[in-house]
Amino acid sequence: MIGPSSVRPHATEDPALSHKAIKFRVHVLATVLLATFVMSLMAVFLLFALGRFGQVARDNAAAIFEHMADAQAQKLVALVGGARLVVETAAQQPARVYRELERPDAVLRSTLLAMVSANPSLYGAYVGLADGGFYQVIGLTGDPRAAATLGAPPGARFAVRVIASPSPRAEERWEFLDADAQRLGERRDPLRFDPTARPWYRIAPPEGTLGATAPYVFQSSGALGITLVRRLTRGSGVAAADLSLASLSAFMATTMANRPGGTLLLDGEDRILAMAGEPSAGNLDYAAPLSRLGTAGTPYLRALHAALDGRNGPEDGILDVDGEAHVLAVRPVEVAPGITYRFVSFAPMQVFAAPVLEVRDQVLLVSLAVLAFSLPLAYLVSRRASRALGQLAADSEKIRHMDFSGDPRVTSLFYEIDVLDEAHRTMKHSLRERTAALELARDKLSSLVESGLALSAVRDTESLLGSILLTGRRLANADAGTLYLVTEAGGLRFALRTRDDGLPVREIPLHDPASGAPNERYASVYAALRRETVVIDDIRRETRFDTSGTLSFDTETGYRTVSQVNVPLVASSGEVLGVLQLINAIDGRSGQPGPFDPEIVSFVEALAAQAAMAIDNHQLLEGQREMMDALIRIIAGAIDAKSAYTGGHCERVPELAVMLAEAACAVEEGPLAGFAFTDPDQWREFRIGAWLHDCGKVTTPEYVVDKATKLETLYNRIHEIRTRFEVLLRDARIRQLEAERDGADPAAAAAAYEVRRRQLLDDFAFLAECNIGGESMTDDALARLERIAGERWTRHFDDRLGLSQEEERRLAGHPAAPLPAEERLLADKAQHRVPRTEAVHFDPRLGIAMEVPELLYNLGELYNLRTRRGTLTREERFKINEHIIQTIVMLDRLPLPKNLRRVPEYAATHHETLDGSGYPRGLDAGQLSIPARIMAIADIFEALTASDRPYKRGLALSEAVAMLARFRDDGHIDPDLFALFLSAGIHRRYGERFLPASQIDEVRPADHLAH
Repeated sequence: MIGPSSVRPHATEDPALSHKAIKFRVHVLATVLLATFVMSLMAVFLLFALGRFGQVARDNAAAIFEHMADAQAQKLVALVGGARLVVETAAQQPARVYRELERPDAVLRSTLLAMVSANPSLYGAYVGLADGGFYQVIGLTGDPRAAATLGAPPGARFAVRVIASPSPRAEERWEFLDADAQRLGERRDPLRFDPTARPWYRIAPPEGTLGATAPYVFQSSGALGITLVRRLTRGSGVAAADLSLASLSAFMATTMANRPGGTLLLDGEDRILAMAGEPSAGNLDYAAPLSRLGTAGTPYLRALHAALDGRNGPEDGILDVDGEAHVLAVRPVEVAPGITYRFVSFAPMQVFAAPVLEVRDQVLLVSLAVLAFSLPLAYLVSRRASRALGQLAADSEKIRHMDFSGDPRVTSLFYEIDVLDEAHRTMKHSLRERTAALELARDKLSSLVESGLALSAVRDTESLLGSILLTGRRLANADAGTLYLVTEAGGLRFALRTRDDGLPVREIPLHDPASGAPNERYASVYAALRRETVVIDDIRRETRFDTSGTLSFDTETGYRTVSQVNVPLVASSGEVLGVLQLINAIDGRSGQPGPFDPEIVSFVEALAAQAAMAIDNHQLLEGQREMMDALIRIIAGAIDAKSAYTGGHCERVPELAVMLAEAACAVEEGPLAGFAFTDPDQWREFRIGAWLHDCGKVTTPEYVVDKATKLETLYNRIHEIRTRFEVLLRDARIRQLEAERDGADPAAAAAAYEVRRRQLLDDFAFLAECNIGGESMTDDALARLERIAGERWTRHFDDRLGLSQEEERRLAGHPAAPLPAEERLLADKAQHRVPRTEAVHFDPRLGIAMEVPELLYNLGELYNLRTRRGTLTREERFKINEHIIQTIVMLDRLPLPKNLRRVPEYAATHHETLDGSGYPRGLDAGQLSIPARIMAIADIFEALTASDRPYKRGLALSEAVAMLARFRDDGHIDPDLFALFLSAGIHRRYGERFLPASQIDEVRPADHLAH
């Protein structure tokens, strides 16, 4: 047996011989073991690697073809989905709508044209009615054969066939349209077509589900396709669409480009509908369209048919075809209920095996080389090794894994190894102690970092303070704690503590109220004033500070305070924000309260610094938010105060918008069910947008906003016109008196004067009525205006005197008429035309789509009086509408933070409509969010009910709701939000809050919700 001699030789033996014998045996054993291990490891690796290469090749090939099969299946689903949408859209329309489709302005006609145009794979869409009526839209784009077959004129993009029902004449009418749906030609043919006798009409499922014809070749284009059908849901008839599979064939060819193998599309009877690729054993071109896979011309396809026989579901894997392994991927696609097609993608495995075999051989050579190198290396390594070093290495490995268990002692013949062992033992002991301390510090630092991140993410004040106190207790393992905040009055108030009873109301003054001296009797106040941490190890032995309050608290509650630490919360500016007070450090082993560890106190101080920064940032952000909100309200108030007639509009619209938004957020079903403002930031963003919705009105002249009559500018110019009538009447009186003086019959002269007087009075009354702008101007009224304007009066005074520089510039180039000057009673003069001082250009990215008038203003008297409806001219109407453009421009310049990025959208879309007829961008329903639609309803309803406008009266609730209903019917406002507006009683709540009692009447929501 091996005794001590295996470790250290006897004294009677030759030390050199014994040492050599011992080392030799260990080395040989180590070499043999190491060599055996290396060879075994290499063998296992080679067996595993060689076995995996084949599987890798199969998996790689299968993944490629599974992806192609999925892509092709998704392409077919997309094609069928587009056609399905057309058929289902058409089927959901009432039958009576299709009898109106001869009209070019029919909405459904435009819809069908747009759908056929948007889907190149659709040959056409049509509807056959049970009474023989028929309406068909055929797309001619990219299909010259179809255009030639139908006799379409050049440039035709659509062919529309209509058979009226009931038909007054036995004929069918063909209409050819260009890309803009403008008619290029028309013809009428004898009626030879009965839709009810067509196969597609008869196969439509009676239960109203989707059906499809068997694949067939389209006569006009020669392309292979199918027809999807569905019965009308509201009438007797069938909607259908012809879907071409030509684009699918092209897609299949693209996916198979430069790839081995092939891909097929098969119907339910295994007929070939589309194909691509060229496998190694046969050419797919030999199979004609619609030929069955089992009877195709190539043995390859027949063998594939036998392999697929009975496999109807998805299939991925390796398949044997005629003795050769193939990668196979099969994907079924449901075209219509009960009708399923299959994509089959396949390729021979041999094209994927060659690269794998080459890599396998290379791996084998490398493995042998490694083995040949490892054996001598193993011998050299083991020869240099020793058992002592091995023990040290093993223990070092344990240390590397932070395992400090055990304390083995190594003995060796070598002095150096003994010294190394002693140093190793010392190092291990030191590492054990330091690691324990580091782990504790690491945990505290980790907690500190996490708390810093958590504090920076907290938004509301209460949560922030609670997080600070909770983190401090956890970090110091404290039993309780209190958080004080410095008040503006110069005291410490109780902001939060661990007890859930009410907080003390009183504040602890930082300075004596009488003398102003620092109030350093209390530890918390001392910490705040001196910006120093105060640690109390035993509260009952404390002599530096007044602890009577703490002891009284213990007496009242039965709590026992032992230790305390007070850490000031100092902001980066040096300002003290508060004090974090932690009570009773709990010993981890005994569970009893004791003093706070100085190292733990340093971590609490670091936490306090983070907390102070978080509180300071929070207070700063809150201050900025409050200031920003106040500025926004100031702007809105200034806009309201700018006009005596629109005061309160900017204040009332946000209130109404928030009412409707709150109701929309509470909806749990229907189109509005998914809408919600999920956090306070989103609500604030919406409120700011509502407050700023008319901020652009600061640029709108007050007299334009308040213009109540047509002749009003800064004043009502009807007074000038009346003065001219006075002049004409005075002239008539003078002519009467002159005629009597010259011997004319006084009675005749008086009668002529009376006729003239009555005419002038009547004409002025007419002009005054036109000036009000209450009713639409008729052509007769406009003609009478022209006649009255032609009246002449004589001006004796120079009209160029007393003018401003701007007025003089407008008259430049227009010479003054010599005095006395005869002028028209109503004139459109050069000085009335106010040009723009600079061209108006809008940044294209803002999307402004409003036509800008040539002039800034046109103050012409006749021009203004000729305004057919209302009081505003085209130029003034643009100036009014321009406020929303200025809103967009102003808000676009603001560097809004991420949580306010939608403010411009909410503020600038309340004049847009769902049908795209609004301004300034002409957005439609697809571009308007629910908050934007809410703003539109709020703005309209407030304007309708406002009683402070000079040009209209405030409508009663019933009148305003009826007007909103008309806007809904015209496609201007959202019908679902309008219904919610009524059903939630928002109209009445708003009226009771903002409208006088005279405008609040009975509204019957049911009368307006039957739409």
